[in-house]
Amino acid sequence: MNKLKRTKIFERLRAENPHPTTELNYTTPFELLIAVILSAQATDKGVNKATDKLYPIANTPTTIHALGVDGLKVYIKTIGLFNTKAANVIKTCAILSDQHNNEVPQDRESLEALPGVGRKTANVILNTAFGQPTIAVDTHIFRVSNRTRIAPGKTVLAVEHKLIKFIPDEFKLDAHHWLILHGRYVCVARKPRCGACVIEDLCEYRQKAVE
Repeated sequence: MNKLKRTKIFERLRAENPHPTTELNYTTPFELLIAVILSAQATDKGVNKATDKLYPIANTPTTIHALGVDGLKVYIKTIGLFNTKAANVIKTCAILSDQHNNEVPQDRESLEALPGVGRKTANVILNTAFGQPTIAVDTHIFRVSNRTRIAPGKTVLAVEHKLIKFIPDEFKLDAHHWLILHGRYVCVARKPRCGACVIEDLCEYRQKAVE
């Protein structure tokens, strides 16, 4: 795939959705951080149901830490892996309080030092909360990047590096959201909705399924 085709792809995705954002509910960088930690192997909808009840009660490192692991579990028990996630969130709140003045750090190294935060989560925070042109490659973005040939790669990190390299600068800030939404609703895993796809003629997927 060449630069011109990639540019046209992102022009169309931008035209379709000029102001993309995460589907997780949040109002502060901290709320987003906790939501993303909880979203691992869970749906955004499921996380939102939990945080819509949690955040009115506790939405800062201090107030969530005060709940304790057992207290937090009451709010997130409907989310997969809630035991591990509760422990990680409480530990993260303690670190934010002790080392970062209750603020979410804006650098990758500090974010990845938080329990429950890996490279993907750090990329989401840096991009969505702080406006940095990072791309968090989840299963949707990995699939879309390989299927369309925008940025093919055998590993998540390889795809991330290619996306950063190949996506024109003007699209990098929003590319994460365009690709994840495209993978979630159009270029789905089992049977991509090629007939409803705005980039169908630009996509290099060889087994297109027209509805």
